[in-house]
Amino acid sequence: MKSKESSEMYLETILMLGNEGGAVRAVDIANKLDYTKASVSVAMRNLREKGHAAVSDDGHITLTPSGRAIAETIYERHRILCECLVALGVSEATAAEDACRIEHVISSESFESISRHYALRFRAQSSQPPQ
Repeated sequence: MKSKESSEMYLETILMLGNEGGAVRAVDIANKLDYTKASVSVAMRNLREKGHAAVSDDGHITLTPSGRAIAETIYERHRILCECLVALGVSEATAAEDACRIEHVISSESFESISRHYALRFRAQSSQPPQ
């Protein structure tokens, strides 16, 4: 996994765990991603050094404004790509796996085009009353 992709995955996971409620700790991230605590520790050090995450004295992990911005961008990509794939007939499990890979490599231009197309086409179809 590339460094940028790995960082994005950690940031997105911290965001998702934080949204579920409660404090986020390294062990929570390790369990969610099925990584070792040592790997998470190295990643947290890198994210702190880049200014994307902070770890309190009691081990609570939070996102900085820059980390939150990256995490929210990646999460939005994941959500929209997953919805698009499901709307095209892909199973939810496969769509989630594929979206997780695509979200890190897709260009902003391509994602914005997909997002606009999705908003116009698929969401418009779902809001039409049944005939």
